Amino acid sequence: MSEKNREGKRTARERMMQERAAEEARSRRNRKLVVGGVVVAVIAAAVVTGVVVQNERSKPETPVAAPQGAIGDKSLVLPAGPANAPSVLTVYEDPRCPACGTFERTFSPTIDQLQDQGKLYSNVHVVSFIDRSLGGNGSKYGANALACAQDAGHFRDYHDVLYRNQPDETDDSFGDKQTLIALSKQVPGLDTPAFEACVNDNKYAGWVSAVQQDFDKSSYKSTPTVLLNGTPIYPKKGDEQISPENLVKWVDEANAGKPLGTTGPNGQSPAPTSTAAESNTPPSP
Repeated sequence: MSEKNREGKRTARERMMQERAAEEARSRRNRKLVVGGVVVAVIAAAVVTGVVVQNERSKPETPVAAPQGAIGDKSLVLPAGPANAPSVLTVYEDPRCPACGTFERTFSPTIDQLQDQGKLYSNVHVVSFIDRSLGGNGSKYGANALACAQDAGHFRDYHDVLYRNQPDETDDSFGDKQTLIALSKQVPGLDTPAFEACVNDNKYAGWVSAVQQDFDKSSYKSTPTVLLNGTPIYPKKGDEQISPENLVKWVDEANAGKPLGTTGPNGQSPAPTSTAAESNTPPSP
């Protein structure tokens, strides 16, 4: 490996660490604001009203409609790769999250390759909290468009296209539905009237909200959150820094002696099925 390549990888890792730290700081600020708002509300309202509000917040939200092949409790997770692969990668990410964009641009080729080799099955939780802190609709509309792509059997390819074309965090380009439709033209077979209607009608708005609510109730504080077989691996697995090479090594170590999954074209085979179970359930807060 050349010194230039090593320096480039060091720079990418440093950028991911900086973006991760910024994301965590933003999450802490937002949670403080939320806590502060709740305190003011409790002081201003009667105790009974406060209890009722809290009870309403704790009620689980079940989406009226979920994209085809979504898995897990309430069908909130989008799968990619062979469902019978021996290892499972669980990812929580927001379409507007810059650290998520850096992660995907660095690791998507490796993850796609591991899926195509039958080694890895991905469970993706598409969250959308950045709209709450920065305003706009890019997180929510981007998540809905990914659900529409899942319906069409092109989730993985469209997911990769979105992150390759991710705007700056403060640029709400994904809040423009025509931008999301235009990007679908980079995925052969996705740009159809059905996909455009799904995006324009914000068909899965309720599902997007339910996925975010599920994230809010989890113990995770920032994105990207990445787990391999239930163990956090971003930015480190134990003392080892994540890198494409280490991800391959960790997956191969976990898969030793186990049969590979059934592979198919484009990371979508076997076809996503609603009977498949999410393999890594996040811990309760």
